[in-house]
Amino acid sequence: MDPLSEVLALLKPRSYITAGFDAGGGWALTLDDLAGRIKCYAVLKGSCWLSLEDLEAPVRVHEGDCFVLPSGRSVVIASDLTVEPKRASEVLDPNRSGEVVTYNGGGDVFLVGSRFEVDGRHAESLLRTLPPLIKVETSGDQARLRWSIELMMEELREARPGAALVAQHLSHMMLVQALRLHLSGPPQATAGWFVALAEPRIGEAIAAMHRDPAYPWTLPDLAREAGMSRSAFSQRFRDRVGETPMGYLTRWRMMLAGERLIHSRDTISDIAAAIGYTSEHAFSTAFRRTVGCSPRQYARESAHPT
Repeated sequence: MDPLSEVLALLKPRSYITAGFDAGGGWALTLDDLAGRIKCYAVLKGSCWLSLEDLEAPVRVHEGDCFVLPSGRSVVIASDLTVEPKRASEVLDPNRSGEVVTYNGGGDVFLVGSRFEVDGRHAESLLRTLPPLIKVETSGDQARLRWSIELMMEELREARPGAALVAQHLSHMMLVQALRLHLSGPPQATAGWFVALAEPRIGEAIAAMHRDPAYPWTLPDLAREAGMSRSAFSQRFRDRVGETPMGYLTRWRMMLAGERLIHSRDTISDIAAAIGYTSEHAFSTAFRRTVGCSPRQYARESAHPT
């Protein structure tokens, strides 16, 4: 499985709400329900502004654009940024899946999209490593993304039997296609594993770690996978990912281990061997250092969350 598929598999995104949003006049909303969630939208008509705490300037999105809000950070979406924003959770019904929500009379801006709930103890840390805003154009040759958006709108419009379920499946396609297109676009200035996947050499090293996490990788091994010298690779990896290659490998192994501790009946020794540790003690030490608790404590707390 490729790195993007593996991370999405760990997050287990579930399309909880799929709906249209039709707004008119001057309006501004604070999307204050993003914690632990991913939102993916397509602009089908008009344009609006997005203002995020981690962006230097607001971003304008136009008809034909698709954008993903994956990091859980609060976002203001508006036709006019001088309008005092209202909290979306207070003025919009959060449970109107499969419907078109009209706001402020409608008619000027039309969005369609989904809100994805994510699972997993590592969800927050994974989401925080994603860019605060992922924006792609659906114009040009982005046929698959346009197709999933148009078909999703058709399902919402016609409301045939099973429409909500079909729209949810299409929303997953929309999310993955948007992430793919972002990766194939121009290089990004931000750091993180997701951004690094778009850089061929660093992406090759990340793919190798995901392909065989149990292999006893060394820095020279990973540098060879990237086709770079050890020093150049180490510096470039840190710059693009935000941590060292071996640090990334350890963190990824612990995420895999965490999943197995929760969802399998494997012994700790079996899990340790499966991710490349020759002893339960070495694995437990690394797990405690990375996660902050022992594997047994992690499993207990996940089974009985407070």
